[in-house]
Amino acid sequence: MSWIEGEDYYQDEEGMVTLTAKYLRERGFCCGKGCLHCPYDYIRVPEPTRSYLLDERQKNDTQNK
Repeated sequence: MSWIEGEDYYQDEEGMVTLTAKYLRERGFCCGKGCLHCPYDYIRVPEPTRSYLLDERQKNDTQNK
């Protein structure tokens, strides 16, 4: 499977690749690496990192409303 830029991933100014929630959902599982757009609530990310990522996501969601 080949990735489609803007649909499956995007790149920042430094060239870092970020996978989209659409791609991660289609993949079907959490990889445990703390992906920014993880649709699985970081289920396989070990603590305390998982709690930190969930807190940060909640803060960002609250700020964007």
